Amino acid sequence: MSAEKNSQQSAIELTQHDMTDGNIGLHYEENLLWEKERADHPGVDLPEPQNLALRTGGKPRGDIGLPQVSEPQALRHFVRMSTWNYSIDHGFFPLGSCTMKHNPRLNEKLARLPGFAHIHPMQDESTVQGALAVMHDLQHWLAELTNLPGVCLSPAAGAHGELAGMMTIRRAHEQKGENKKRRIVLTPDSAHGTNPATATTCGYEVRNMPTKENGMLTVAAFKEALYKTDPDGADIAAMMVTNPNTCGLFEKDMVEIADLLHEAGAYFYCDGANFNALVGKVRPGDFGVDVMHINLHKTFSTPHGGGGPGSGPICCTEELAKYMPVPTVIKQGDVYKLETEGDRPETLGRLKGYHGQFGMHVRALSYMLSHGADGLQRVSEDAVLNANYILASLKDDYHAPFAHQGPCMHEALLTDKIQKENGVTTLDIAKALVEHGFHPMTVYFPIHIAGTMLIEPTETESKDSIDRFITVMKDIANGAKAGKADEFHSYPQSTPRKRLDEVKAARQPVLRWR
Repeated sequence: MSAEKNSQQSAIELTQHDMTDGNIGLHYEENLLWEKERADHPGVDLPEPQNLALRTGGKPRGDIGLPQVSEPQALRHFVRMSTWNYSIDHGFFPLGSCTMKHNPRLNEKLARLPGFAHIHPMQDESTVQGALAVMHDLQHWLAELTNLPGVCLSPAAGAHGELAGMMTIRRAHEQKGENKKRRIVLTPDSAHGTNPATATTCGYEVRNMPTKENGMLTVAAFKEALYKTDPDGADIAAMMVTNPNTCGLFEKDMVEIADLLHEAGAYFYCDGANFNALVGKVRPGDFGVDVMHINLHKTFSTPHGGGGPGSGPICCTEELAKYMPVPTVIKQGDVYKLETEGDRPETLGRLKGYHGQFGMHVRALSYMLSHGADGLQRVSEDAVLNANYILASLKDDYHAPFAHQGPCMHEALLTDKIQKENGVTTLDIAKALVEHGFHPMTVYFPIHIAGTMLIEPTETESKDSIDRFITVMKDIANGAKAGKADEFHSYPQSTPRKRLDEVKAARQPVLRWR
């Protein structure tokens, strides 16, 4: 072909590319709205306001810089952007310690019933008896599942539930006149980051307990922390522990540890983020828990909000129930009502406006009733089975630091120790998963173990989807062993946005388009 024909062919290809705006098939490229702006084509045409004084007393603002685009441009922009979102409805979402499972549509349907979706928290209680009955039933079943009779539904999500739990403990110590001397909260080094943050927010000093050697809290490590500055542990306010923990292991010494903690006059706060591994099988109150939060949006439907808010109610012992926030729903005869501070004078007070994320209460109760006692037990069994299947399949390809401890619980912990010898890191493995069409697992958490990959398949993944994930993970391990480090460093290659220089992005973020 002549140079002239080559040039003509290139021009045709360039024109075609320009006409498609970078779209290939149904894989949309999409520019910023500002790049679509045409000064003569605004989306809205409004008259300039005349002599309008600001009621705030401030100075009038100038041009705030919104892009001038038409309605079709704006609509198509956001629809195209939405096609980039990966969700549990697209495929496997193996985030460890996050329980991203299928959200049953039955629960969504019930939450949208007019008598639930169209009510207002300021309505008279006589007009929302059905909604209050739902909350009362949910309180009952959460108490049954945890063996902790005091239940408050108002916390808005997990960290808010933590705050409610620790404020309940603080209130109990205040009522006993011990809050000034009990200044320390014990947390393991594998704790969720919100645990020490919540303790600090409540005015406590955090004392670390090491777990790195075997992934679990030992009685010896606990005793050392408990009696470090007081021979009776009288300066300890509480212990915050997740069980199963963030290494995916069940804390088997927890009964003995809880007994020692209670002898010292302190309380056991359990982070309930991983309750999905226990629900229907083990009641936290039976291994000494005094107060715990539950992520309704993880354990009982609608993972991580799933298009709506989260919910993090707390469950506590009868002793602590009088101190937890108001309101709870109480039943007087055949009438349901929201309690007030006058009904429970020792309460720490109101933690949140109104009464919690009601839509999540409907979803959670729907989930419980549709599963039944046997179904909830099967949930935890299948979640644990799936995680152990992944661990058994990959422990020879990746470093599994706690495989010697026996089976894991609901999530499998691997590291990049083997791949790192060939220049491939956890980040490279995560990016390779993106290239293969999988959302990555949780990476570099828990932080006290190097190069971690935390994988939680949940109970709703089929063997087929897990097998495909395992096959890709084995392929990645084989590629690293074959010396393809440079290829891994370039992943992902097929996505609309390529790999960032993450150090530069963190140090020199570009926060505005100009």
